[in-house]
Amino acid sequence: MPGVTTQIFIGLLLGIVVGYVWPAFGVAIKPLADAFLRMIKMIIAPLLFATLVVGIAGTGDLKAMGRIGVKAIVYFEVATTIALFLGLALVNIFKPGAGLAMPIGADTSAAAAMAQNQQHAWDIFLHLFPTSVVDAMARGDILQLVVFSTFFGIALAAIGSRGQPVVDVLESTAQAMFKVTGYVMAFAPIGVFAAIAATVGGKGLAILFTLGKLVALMYLGLAIFALVVVGGVSYLIRVPFFTFLKAIREPFLIAFTTASSEAALPKSLEVMERFGVPKNIVGFVLPTGYSFNLDGTTLYLSLASIFVAQLAGIEMTIGQQLVMMLTLMLTSKGVAGVPRAALVVLTATLTQFGLPLEGAAILLGIDQIMDMGRTSVNVMGNCIATAVVARWEGVFDDAQMRKFSVEKAA
Repeated sequence: MPGVTTQIFIGLLLGIVVGYVWPAFGVAIKPLADAFLRMIKMIIAPLLFATLVVGIAGTGDLKAMGRIGVKAIVYFEVATTIALFLGLALVNIFKPGAGLAMPIGADTSAAAAMAQNQQHAWDIFLHLFPTSVVDAMARGDILQLVVFSTFFGIALAAIGSRGQPVVDVLESTAQAMFKVTGYVMAFAPIGVFAAIAATVGGKGLAILFTLGKLVALMYLGLAIFALVVVGGVSYLIRVPFFTFLKAIREPFLIAFTTASSEAALPKSLEVMERFGVPKNIVGFVLPTGYSFNLDGTTLYLSLASIFVAQLAGIEMTIGQQLVMMLTLMLTSKGVAGVPRAALVVLTATLTQFGLPLEGAAILLGIDQIMDMGRTSVNVMGNCIATAVVARWEGVFDDAQMRKFSVEKAA
């Protein structure tokens, strides 16, 4: 039996055919796509809460993370912020979703009203804090859930061993939600089939060209990030960019072909240690980057979220887009390692801002193509991060880097 990725591609192709040949039938089976979207929504709150709390509590006392941890996180936040705003700039300049309104069954009046009514800075600030976490979960208010989870995780870390039973329960909850996510993703081919069939049946094949523009724009953004940002960082830390690219080509290709950062981790650890980064820095920064430094994924999320708004014909002000970028910056940290994490984060963000969830289901049909690019850039970003921290600490071994470069060239 083919894997889920192959099944999704089959569902995508069948949906195109059915929507084009039998448009009425394609539109009629849209409830199957709606059912898939509801299943995605039901896992978001418990998954985010459990994974975020366990991730924060598992670090122990935040002050004890030490100098290396602080430097790594500072770099991670700078890099991911650049990636987010690069994606935001590209999607606003090229507008890949403009001019083709997506057929939507969801009520987007809330999003339209939100775009028209500017919130004051204090309103945005006060909205971060929930009066009830249960209410925030029920309404799907992800920002409030992230804020509560952060406080709760820090509190568990502060009480030490007394909080361990709660951490253990939430760890089990997170593992159970990973399993539930797997079950939900088994339904993905049917959801994609129905979403694409309904979309093509309602709007014709023109929307597929629009999706192609998004793929091309994302790869353009990833190339700009790799050349300008990673290349610029390499120059600043005195690491030859093309030497670095040659060093990481194996983990990069593993990540690209498997669309799995985890598959590339063992080779990344080995390569960066041989490249001149001390073992303790490689061992800390690389795994931490898997949660905090998803450069390719954050660039994709900023593109995809505004793209869905453009498809739906909803104008979002720059202020609302900036709030959305803040949401993405926070929620993308909470589900690292979850299968199809980008879909979960995107769905959560669309829900938060009242945008049509059909956009997430449609994008899932091309998600594998997108995932290959963003995952490989995630790996590249984490590898250069180890070199940045090592140079920042003054322990990068230039002689070892030159030796490794000679070995690679031989």
